[in-house]
Amino acid sequence: MGNILLHLLPALLYATLAAACLQNNKNRRAWTSALLLSALLAHAWLLENILFNQGDLHFGLSTALSLTLWLAMAIYALEALVTPLNGLLKRASPIAAISCLLPLIITGHPQALVLTNWAFKAHIVVAMLAYSLFTLAVFHAIVLTAAEHELHQPQIGAEQDMPPLLTLDNILFRLITTAFVFLTLTVGSGLFFSEKIFNKPLMLNHKTVFGIASWLLFATLLVGRKTFGWRGKTATRWLLAGFIVLLLAYAGTRFVLEFLLGRSI
Repeated sequence: MGNILLHLLPALLYATLAAACLQNNKNRRAWTSALLLSALLAHAWLLENILFNQGDLHFGLSTALSLTLWLAMAIYALEALVTPLNGLLKRASPIAAISCLLPLIITGHPQALVLTNWAFKAHIVVAMLAYSLFTLAVFHAIVLTAAEHELHQPQIGAEQDMPPLLTLDNILFRLITTAFVFLTLTVGSGLFFSEKIFNKPLMLNHKTVFGIASWLLFATLLVGRKTFGWRGKTATRWLLAGFIVLLLAYAGTRFVLEFLLGRSI
């Protein structure tokens, strides 16, 4: 029962946050900020309980997705300190709520990783930051596309609590640029320090290939933005292509192992 409550508490807080973002009153920002902080703390408590056990890191697909959404919501919380993001939070909160329930519903076969190597710990943290930021960037790009669509269809009526399109676009590329830095560290460390991190030589497997391919796609996007001013549909296509390839590097592998083959490694 206690384990179920650990999952339900952050999910309910995220759901309440989504409902609070729909309200229109002068105290809404303070109320949503308090709910967001409470949800993040409850979600962190949940992750601490399911990720760590007797010094090992129990890492599975559903847990990784939940951790990714927690990091994404934490980044939104930081952005919200500068720019009101209620229009985004009301969309992201239900997804975060579902992510809290995933490890309870879809258990799979998590992999137990021994955290004795500091280089491996750093690699995992940096990789998760990259995944989380790109996840948030994809969600942000979808919201930006929807906002642009509403702008060209005034009969529908644009949402009043959405930031200006230029602000959304700037946030998007701040996310992509930061995520790209973390991805560069992840791919670079895996390529050049494989023996230090994984205690084995570099292997040219699907993870390596997909990791390098995603890095190249994101690098092309950033060069295109800098050189040709890419934005809108063009930028979104490159972002989605890179993200899908990045997912195949880890999430696709975990899905095949845990749910199709029924094993952890």
